[in-house]
Amino acid sequence: MNEQPSSSKFRSFLFIWFGQLISLTGSGLTGFALGVWVFQQTGSVTQFALIALFSTLPGIIFSPFAGALVDRWDRRIAMIVSDAGAALCTAIIALLLFTGVLKIWHLYLLLSISSSFSAFQWPAYSAATTLLVPKAQLGRASGMVQVAEAVAGIGAPVMAGTLMGIMPVYSIMFIDFATFLFALVTLTIIRVPRPEISAENLTARGSLWREAMYGWKYITARPGLLGLLLFFASTNFTVSIVQVLFTPLVLSFSNPATLGLIMTMGGVGMLAGSLLMSIWGGPKRRIFGILGFSLLQAIVLFAAGFPPNVAILSAAVFIFMFTSPLINGCSQAIWQTKTAPDVQGRVFSVRRMIAWSSLPLAYILAGPLADKVFEPLMAADGALAGSVGRFLGVGPGRGIGLLFILLGILSLLMTAIISMYRHTRRVELELPDVVISQPAPQT
Repeated sequence: MNEQPSSSKFRSFLFIWFGQLISLTGSGLTGFALGVWVFQQTGSVTQFALIALFSTLPGIIFSPFAGALVDRWDRRIAMIVSDAGAALCTAIIALLLFTGVLKIWHLYLLLSISSSFSAFQWPAYSAATTLLVPKAQLGRASGMVQVAEAVAGIGAPVMAGTLMGIMPVYSIMFIDFATFLFALVTLTIIRVPRPEISAENLTARGSLWREAMYGWKYITARPGLLGLLLFFASTNFTVSIVQVLFTPLVLSFSNPATLGLIMTMGGVGMLAGSLLMSIWGGPKRRIFGILGFSLLQAIVLFAAGFPPNVAILSAAVFIFMFTSPLINGCSQAIWQTKTAPDVQGRVFSVRRMIAWSSLPLAYILAGPLADKVFEPLMAADGALAGSVGRFLGVGPGRGIGLLFILLGILSLLMTAIISMYRHTRRVELELPDVVISQPAPQT
């Protein structure tokens, strides 16, 4: 069989990218609308927060097995299975809403099933990108993927909020179902080449359990990648706490309109960073991009904890979100060039499982840390009111501010530690590239 020319492969990537952009936007509509529906129905912040848990935890647990299946299957087929399963769950939720019989437990169950199907999506998408995009352009491709996420993140809440004023929630979900169908159509008209069989793949073959566990063995045999992965797991913990507590922090001194403005600045920052990554592709030594921009994020997080100011917080959120796609894009390019294409499903699934393993813990700890520890310490009559309170202020939100400062310091320490770890600092030099360089596509 003749090999696809490089320009044809890149066009296939663009087809997939555009389909996923539309699908992500539809999923954003559903996520926003369902969150509002649950809160309106229950009035419970806990049940509202459980949406995030059921939407992520099953996918994290199932990831290693999904990755093993991705490597057994055609990457395109794996993405079709993922999108079709998620579309079916969305349609069922919409029908239950339409008939007026949807219960909260129905929602959690179907979101868990949809999350399990989504476990196929990211490793299959990442592995397909490696096979379709020239090695030199992988950083740019990662930036484009994050552009799609940023566009969906900015546009979906605005569209969903508008649509909820003119149509029922189930109609919004049927729109999401249509976007899934659009993504499926784009996947049916392209072809993703199969990777060549590597020595790593031959070593990993066996039962589904053996292949699922191979991703962990692959990573632990490469100390530089393991260090990078543990660094992201730790930073994801701090970032997740910040994400949970940012809304209470802003509302402690301002109103929802201001919160919306600040969060919009974050979305604009993420879009700007994604566009820069898609054009630039990151520095030649991508590990320096990860470390440098992580250092900047830590400084910004530290600054966000000081006495509240809308302009300073808006700038902090913009910078923090601007650097996120640059960090993630550099990391993705390193993993794609250092991991054999025919085992990327297994390796990337374990990679995501470990990197995200800290998220549930962060979701569980964030509320108690704020309500039971830091807010009482920084109350007007709190234990730290006469000391730290003189600099940070006292009252609602100041405990969260102190926690942000401590998380910023922790992030600085984690960045310093991983910078001193030789294997991660030199990961691009110590590990050989396993993705063969291809000519750049003609434009």
